[in-house]
Amino acid sequence: MMENNFSLANRFKSFTYAWSGIKELLRTEHNTWVHLFITIITVTLGLIFKLAIGEWAALIICMTMVWTAEIFNTCIEKLLDFISTDRHPQIKNIKDMAAAAVLIASWAAVIVGAIIFIPKIFVW
Repeated sequence: MMENNFSLANRFKSFTYAWSGIKELLRTEHNTWVHLFITIITVTLGLIFKLAIGEWAALIICMTMVWTAEIFNTCIEKLLDFISTDRHPQIKNIKDMAAAAVLIASWAAVIVGAIIFIPKIFVW
């Protein structure tokens, strides 16, 4: 068995692979553009309203949760499409559950965003 020694070059390559994954996600998945648009709006509103550190932390956690759920959902869908192009009820169920994870993460993010921004909008 070949031993892998630590190397900075390999660590930098791993970042290159991750960035390639993000570019592919944005290039091929239309829902990521919706997430990107909402992320930009959220950050912009956060800057306008000069959010407190805890508010930023909550929003960053929520935005990361939604993006991560979307990435995993996309990976699951692509993997299942690679395994079989046939329609199968179990594959449909798995894809639906992965999509549900994105939906639940998005709902949580909307609720947290509403808790943070609605009072600020009415005071503004």
